[in-house]
Amino acid sequence: MSAVYLLALLPIVIPMALGLLLDHLLGEPRRYHPLVGFGRYAAAVERLFRRIGIINRAVGLLAWSVAVLPWVALAGSLREGHVWFGMLLDVVLLYAAIGGRSLAEHARAVAGPLAAGDLAGARGRLSWIVSRDTAELDESGVAKATVESVLENGNDAIFGALFWFALLGGPGALMFRLANTLDAMWGYRTERYLRFGWAAARIDDVLNFIPARLTALSYALLGHTATALRCWRTQAPTWDSPNAGPVMASGAGALDLSLGGPAIYHGHLETRPPLGAGRPAAAADIDKALALVQNSVWLWLLGVAIVSVCIHA
Repeated sequence: MSAVYLLALLPIVIPMALGLLLDHLLGEPRRYHPLVGFGRYAAAVERLFRRIGIINRAVGLLAWSVAVLPWVALAGSLREGHVWFGMLLDVVLLYAAIGGRSLAEHARAVAGPLAAGDLAGARGRLSWIVSRDTAELDESGVAKATVESVLENGNDAIFGALFWFALLGGPGALMFRLANTLDAMWGYRTERYLRFGWAAARIDDVLNFIPARLTALSYALLGHTATALRCWRTQAPTWDSPNAGPVMASGAGALDLSLGGPAIYHGHLETRPPLGAGRPAAAADIDKALALVQNSVWLWLLGVAIVSVCIHA
């Protein structure tokens, strides 16, 4: 029976654990990051398609396909028919697709100065990870913005890739990360990207739909469950993003914090709905948010292991 369990865990759980371990030990590459190279490639694809002179949703979808699908197909073909090499490739692809250590490093770079009373230093480091204006934020505002970033990016940088890895292996994690990167590059509601980036934004929403809700459920189970579920149900629909809403509302409720609310982006005040229920965020809550994300990683590993064993039993 132990051999059956091992065979069940080999294809998905062990490569998943090893990919997470590599991220924990190494973090993101300091030089020659593959996503930087992909970003340059995607920019070249955009320039190529804009030379056509016709920019609409269909052209944007075709550009997305040219940017993403060849790499996913290549990963799938390299993996096919080579069990041990395929597992090794899965580990490498998952490592490249997730950014858990980077998320923690950036968040703690804000938490340290903030806890030490260096508000200016904390604002400066916060500006590295959020797009809102940080110059006028007070201590609670800096802590709130950082916690929100941790909760949302827990899904984008970790759990979305884990979900698609569990379904499709390394190529699935790669597909999610490239799609998420293109959404960050093209998925804006501006004149330049409203049509061209429509496919990138919608595909990212679709790929993130189930992972975001599993992330929200994980946060709820590992925190103040009743509050998290209530905030998810009542507050998530008020957010523009169909996936960030559940994740952030549940995470805020799980931590018993009040997040959301007005924020300034590029000099313009945006009236965002409230998130969570409880006290305002403080510096110590950044580590609590990181702990919630890390505990959720363990929960996902356990869940994937149980499902794998049940399927192969």
